[in-house]
Amino acid sequence: MGSHVNKIIKAVVPVAILASGFGAFVLLEANKPEPEKKDEAIRPLSVYVEHAEQTDVSLLVSTQGEVRPRTEVDLVAQVAGRVVSISSEFTEGGMVHPEATLISIEDTDYQLALSQAQAVVAEAEVEVQEALAKADVARKQLRNAAKASPLALKEPQVAQARARLKAARASLSLAELNLSRTKISLPFTGRVMTKNVDVGQYVSPGFSLGRAFSTDTVEVRIPLDDDELASLDLPIGFSANSNNALEVHLSAMVAGKMQQWKGKLVRLDASIDNKTRSLFGQVEINSPYEKNVSQNNMPLAVGLYVKAEIQGRSIDNATVIPRDALRAGNTVFVVSADNRLDVRKVEIIHSSATQAIIDTGVTPNEMVIVSSIRNPIPGMKISPLQNSIDNSNAIAGEI
Repeated sequence: MGSHVNKIIKAVVPVAILASGFGAFVLLEANKPEPEKKDEAIRPLSVYVEHAEQTDVSLLVSTQGEVRPRTEVDLVAQVAGRVVSISSEFTEGGMVHPEATLISIEDTDYQLALSQAQAVVAEAEVEVQEALAKADVARKQLRNAAKASPLALKEPQVAQARARLKAARASLSLAELNLSRTKISLPFTGRVMTKNVDVGQYVSPGFSLGRAFSTDTVEVRIPLDDDELASLDLPIGFSANSNNALEVHLSAMVAGKMQQWKGKLVRLDASIDNKTRSLFGQVEINSPYEKNVSQNNMPLAVGLYVKAEIQGRSIDNATVIPRDALRAGNTVFVVSADNRLDVRKVEIIHSSATQAIIDTGVTPNEMVIVSSIRNPIPGMKISPLQNSIDNSNAIAGEI
């Protein structure tokens, strides 16, 4: 009996302890103080802004192209013979002077041919004199004849002698021409690109001796899209004269320095390129190796890839915003008068890497957002911060 009571007591004690603990927890939970409730307002999103400005601007079209020679020729042998001498300048990069002999072909055969042609001419001249003398005698003898025939007056013989003299002189001119062709030169100032011949080599007519280009004028073909063409305000097929050629500023990094040159936009193509869908313009640069060099005395070398900037038309009272303010779909985020986000659709007249000119959508002095916004919602609260990078002073020069 006693052992049975002990078992009951051992079973009841833990339950009682658990019950008393749960009761204490419920009592404490019921009497704990209520947490203090505080309603916090949604904090506005901080963004960087800049003011839209109204000013007079000149549009600047920026494009690029490769410098290439306007005149580039192959030097081709016109007579056969062995090369007996080559100018020291006839090598890759060598200088070409007008009419200076670059290559000499052995001329012995052509000297002999010239002497023979001269002898034939001399004989033909004597024949003409003899025919004229005989014709004069016949005319005097037949002066009283009623009707003398041309043959009796020696007229066909005179014509024949004169024809032979004319043919002999033509042969002489050809001999002189062939002799002159043994000295190969170019009619312009330039540079040698390639050399394909050397002393002792036999060449035949049509053999390519090398290639050279003129340094009097080089050109740059620049592509222009529709917006750039509108900024220049030039028609397709434009051809410049001395008064309306647009100045082009060219630049490139050469020898570790930014080099600059000047050229002229002389014409625009009359057709659109069917591959790039662009219109190409031609920029000409005179004396790129002598006079029109950069401030660091660097010539504008053929083959160089350059940036080209052209001053286009002017716009009065234009609305200008930073390029970073433009969003996808030609939209702009504007801070309204009550500091809320306003999404505007704008019409872009021209844009560059730093600035954009717009026609509608934003008025001068309005604040446009230049920093990125994640999940923008029209009407959301905005805290504008003035952008630390101020490009307002560079408007006219960067557009």
